[in-house]
Formats: sequence, C-alpha cells, structure tokens
Amino acid sequence: MSNFTSAHDFSIKNLVQAQNYHVHHQGNSPGRSPLELLRENIASGALHNSAERCDAPKCLPETRVAVQEEILSWITKGDEDREPKKILWLSGPAGSGKTAITGSVAEACKERGLLAASFFFSSFSGSANRRSKRCFVSTLAYQLIQHDLLQPMGDTVFSSIQRNPAIFDTRLSDQLESLVLSPLRTLGPRASAGPKVLIIDGLDECLPDPFDTTTWGVQQRKERDQHEILAVLLQAAMDPAFPFRILLASRPEPIIKNFFGTFSQKIHSQIFLDEKYEPDKDIALFLNSKFSEIRRRYGLPQSWPSDAVVNSLVENASGQFIYAATVIRFVDDSSDSPTKQLDRVLRLLQPVDKDTEPFGQLDALYRHILSSTPNPPLVVVWLLTIQKGIRGFQTRGQIVPAIFCRQFLQGTLGEGEHLLRNLGSLMYIPPSDDAASSHRLYHKTFMDFLEDPSRHCIPHVKSWWDFFRKRYVAILKDPSLPILEDEGELFQDRFLAIAESFSGAWDRDADSLWKIYDEEDCLDLQSCNAAYWAREFIESDSPSKVDVINAIFYSVHSSCPRWRRCLPACRHWRNGLILVCRNAGWHITGWLKRRVLQFDDISPQVRTYVFYPPSL
Repeated sequence: MSNFTSAHDFSIKNLVQAQNYHVHHQGNSPGRSPLELLRENIASGALHNSAERCDAPKCLPETRVAVQEEILSWITKGDEDREPKKILWLSGPAGSGKTAITGSVAEACKERGLLAASFFFSSFSGSANRRSKRCFVSTLAYQLIQHDLLQPMGDTVFSSIQRNPAIFDTRLSDQLESLVLSPLRTLGPRASAGPKVLIIDGLDECLPDPFDTTTWGVQQRKERDQHEILAVLLQAAMDPAFPFRILLASRPEPIIKNFFGTFSQKIHSQIFLDEKYEPDKDIALFLNSKFSEIRRRYGLPQSWPSDAVVNSLVENASGQFIYAATVIRFVDDSSDSPTKQLDRVLRLLQPVDKDTEPFGQLDALYRHILSSTPNPPLVVVWLLTIQKGIRGFQTRGQIVPAIFCRQFLQGTLGEGEHLLRNLGSLMYIPPSDDAASSHRLYHKTFMDFLEDPSRHCIPHVKSWWDFFRKRYVAILKDPSLPILEDEGELFQDRFLAIAESFSGAWDRDADSLWKIYDEEDCLDLQSCNAAYWAREFIESDSPSKVDVINAIFYSVHSSCPRWRRCLPACRHWRNGLILVCRNAGWHITGWLKRRVLQFDDISPQVRTYVFYPPSL
C-alpha cells in the first residue's frame, strides 16, 4: 500500500482535456484536417463491428431465422411492396433478443455490401459518446464516406467541417443537412447504387448528455434527445436524396411509440417480437447448443441436462433470451462445477404470474447471484455509483477504466476485487492489471433490476448519490488513497477530470438531488486544502478551468442559508480561491470582495463569473 503524493507535491500537468459541464466546449485545435476533426467526433464503439462489441450477442445459426429473413427481405426487396416503407421499427420487450437480431442482420448486410452505416447505443457503455446523441450523425457520416461508391461525398463533408468546425455542437438536424444530406445530393442517382440500409439499435438506451445543464429533469431530457434522433431519421427518410432504408430497434417506450403513431405512419412498418416468431423454439436451440459446448469442455454425459430440464428453462424464460443467456453464463462460471451451478438455478424455479411479474424468473436469478457476493447492499451501491455517478460525471467521450472505479470507490486495497468477484455471469470485470478496459454489464435488464428496489429486494441499500458524494469529498479532504504506487498518475488525471464535472452538478437539475453537500460534507470541506485544489485546477491544461473554478465556488456556496452569513466551509473555500486566483493574476468581481454574494440568488439563471483571467 502506498499513499497518494502529499498535497504540496501533487501536481497535475497532464490533466485529461475535459469538456466542461457548461456551455463552453473544447475548441478544435488549429491545423487539424477535417477528417481528423470528424474522427475525433465519432462514437467508434457504436459501430456494429467495433472492438467494444466483440462479445455482443449474435443469433446462433438456425435461430431467429424467420425475423431475420423478414428484415433482409424488406432491405433488398422493399421497393416492390405496394406501399414501400423507408423505416422498419423492430420492437419487443426487454431481453427478447433485439440486439442479437440487429447485430446478426448487420453482419449479413456487411457481407453482402448492403450495410451503409450502423449505430448501436448502449446505456452502460464505458464511452459517453455511445450513450448520448452527440456523435450520432457524425458517426453515420464517417461510415458513409468509407464506401467506394459514396466516397466522393467526402469532399462536401470535409468542406462543411472546414467551413464550420463547430458543426459537431449544432442541432442534429443541422448536422444531418451538412454532413449527410447535402453531400448525398452531390452524388445524385449514383447514391442509389451503393449500400442499402442504416441500422440503429437501442434507441431507448440513449441517455441525456451528462453535460447538458438545462433545467429539465433527467427523464424529460432523455425523451427529448430520443425524439430528436427520431426526428432526424424521419427528416432523412423523407428527403429524396437519401437512398437508404432505416432499421431501428428499441423497446416500445412511450416516446418512441407515440412518435411512430403520430409522425411517420405512412413511411414505417413494425416488427414486434412476440409469439409469432416462436422464441421458445429458438431459446431451446440456444440452450441445447450451449449445454453441448459445456458437456464437451467438462466431459459430462450426453444425458445432461435432461430434456425436461431444458423444457423447464425454456418455459421460465418467457420469451426472454437474456434469461437463457444468463443461465448459461452462470452454469459455465468456474466458481463451481456446471452440474452444481445448474442445480442452483433449478432450485430457484417457482411458479410466477407472467402477466404481473414478467421478469419474475430473471429477477430470481439476478437476486441469487447478487446474494452470493460478500456484501450485496454495498455491491448494489457500487454498481449504481459506477454507472450513474462516475460515468455520469466523466469527460465527454472518454472511457472510464475499471481500475479508476476501483481506486475511487474502495476503502482498502483489494476491496473491489473482493466485492465483485462473483458477478462474472452478469458483467465483464477486467483483470486487476488492465488499466484500459471498463466494467461492462451484459444486458440492460440487470441495470433496470438494480435501479428498482421492488425487484432486487435487497435491504439496507444506501443512496448511490450519497455514497458517490461522500467518496468525492473524502478524497478532497485527504488525497491519501489505498492504491498501488504505479496507479497514482492514472488516478490523478481521472479524478480531476471528474471533479470538473462534479463541481457543476448542483445546477444540472431542478430537483433536490443536486443540492450537493449536507452538513457532514460541509464540515469535511472546511478541513480540505482549498488553496491546493484551486492551484491544481488553475495550473492544469484544461480548457474549462475558468468554469471549473467558478463552479467549485458556487457548488460550495449553494449549501449556505439565504439571508445569513455563509457557512464556514464556504468562507474557507472562498478565501482559498481568492488567494490562489489573485496570485495567478485573475480578476475577482467587486461584489464578491464586498461579501454581498451570500445575500444574492445564485440560481443558474442569474449566475455569472466570479473569478476569471485577464484574457477572458
């Protein structure tokens, strides 16, 4: 065990270049080519064949045949329909295999030269760009210009970027016009001779941009962003220059159902994954195939498991492929023999009302796996904090390594490995010496389960937000951490990048969640080395340091009672900031010097800079 460098020696010169949580975005460096700028603003992990999706689900041979054939027929022969449709919406309940189907269709289309572009959203991806709308259009444009027949449109794309390097921060409709539709018009009829389809998966997993500071609630912003994506897809489908069909897969969320029911009835058709497509038959094929692999690997008899056991598992899956996939991963887990692991699954089976408890069997399996961990309530908090806290406050586009999550959350060396060791059937956990890979849940249904106390039924689960906040304040108070000596630099960079966003959290939403600090926090903040942290931010290379310094002040000040003196913690941080900013030659607004601020309304609508450099 080694300590984090002492405060007076701890200096961050190579801080990750963090986008600001505010309205200011990192400028594009001069001298970069339009292609380089485009490449920097795509979600590479969202491509169907990306390294991030190397273990993404695919349909086994002879499974989901009917639905795949129906989709491929629409792609290749849809123009022959009496009323041709440009958009096909593949929908179905959680765990029904939508992503496996779209992934398999994408592979088939790629092999046949039909795939124009793809984007696979993932709400639990390590990359923020794959979870939000920001890089959606630019990622599609980047893929389009890779095709030989569409390559000439690249000149128009690059010209648009060179003329307006900030195009990536404009509305999606403007990006679509500049980066896709206008370039396609230059091709004319030639565009129709190229690939045929765009494949978009997991639209319901598109989350609001973590750096969006509008006063709308999280759910409102999520629905707004999903609606904007639907609107640009409709805009594209209705433009004569757009030659592609669009396959869109998602859960039947209300915002998506309402859109298709209102705006695009004449140009879309729908496939809903119900009993018509015989999921039970395909789940049985999947289970038998995977059990056969396990038998060969462990030398088990052909009679294992019996047909009755497989039929029972199929029945309890209720059409949810994710249940069958989780059973297989659990049985194949090396923590015990496959026969004992399967026996544990079978003991969980019990009659449930599929209408009132559609996830009853899946939840029982999830609960059993969680209960095998050393501290289930803490594990739930850790997983929610990783997903909603650390990743939610990360630098835009950056992947947060699992090693940093462990460093940030654990109180003692080895705690992370100890807590998560039995979750291998539910999530990917990188080896302890892997400094690049992130945690990855195998399916969104597990996060849905964790977020719903009525489903996980684990008592004494604390608030992830309180846990996250306490860990953040604890590090501000004492930069001495239980981390290995060679891990210090990684932690330094990531922590300051998160701190940039964390300091602006108080004004992200109107609800009380973002009133950051409680009374205990304020006592801890009072004992922090405020001047040291201010100096680290000012001396960093971050382009958003002005916003960060001001947000640090406002976030602490927001805990002060109105019409009374500021709390000691606020005065402590204010004095530290004033000292460091003054020594750095920054300006400090006069009304702060007169200490009038504590009587002012500092809501986001009236907030202004208190500290700023002469160059601003």
